[in-house]
Amino acid sequence: MKLLLIEDERELANALSAALGKHGIVIDHAVYLADAFELTLQNTYDAILLDRRLPDGEGLTFIPKLRRAGVDTPVIVLTARNEPMERVEGLDLGADDYLGKPFLIEELMARVRALLRRPPTLEEQTIRVGRLHIDPLHLHVMAGTVPLDLPRRELLVLQALARRKGKTVLRSTLEEAVYNYEEEIQSNALDAHISRLRKRLADADAGVTIHNIRGVGYLLREE
Repeated sequence: MKLLLIEDERELANALSAALGKHGIVIDHAVYLADAFELTLQNTYDAILLDRRLPDGEGLTFIPKLRRAGVDTPVIVLTARNEPMERVEGLDLGADDYLGKPFLIEELMARVRALLRRPPTLEEQTIRVGRLHIDPLHLHVMAGTVPLDLPRRELLVLQALARRKGKTVLRSTLEEAVYNYEEEIQSNALDAHISRLRKRLADADAGVTIHNIRGVGYLLREE
């Protein structure tokens, strides 16, 4: 899962990124609405977490701008301005949910999962490929009837490949699924994740193999 966090409080943004990262979520962070808008045009996000008071304007103005640009990514407004009429204003302007600060990470995760279960943004919750059953919302993988315990980045690589099974996935697409745009990516980092993931899949008799498409990317194929 990849989210865009638009928040100008650096300490809060860092804490949220760290906490959500433990749930296998990749976070891109923007302080300014203008930067956030460019990120939504360049990347695909599962949801957007939006503060209201931002240095370059009222966060709620961001939502109609997104919709006019054809971006239908769900938006959860995170704000200390949590009076009933302010929530009404946010929802009327197109917010999908509204969460007052302070909040529990567990509640935020539950609201994100609920959003992703709603049509038309509902993606198939379980990805089935080979003997694997992958639940991306709950970060759970089964190989047949046996749970497969994967480190977070390997799980994100597997999800990205499994969603496009039988098709070549560009290195850049895989890196985008695993890392946020602020992280410095070592040249062989992705290859190392793939190498370890291959071994785990083989040991689990997962019924899939990962093929290297030289100079382009990787492809996951059912055996």
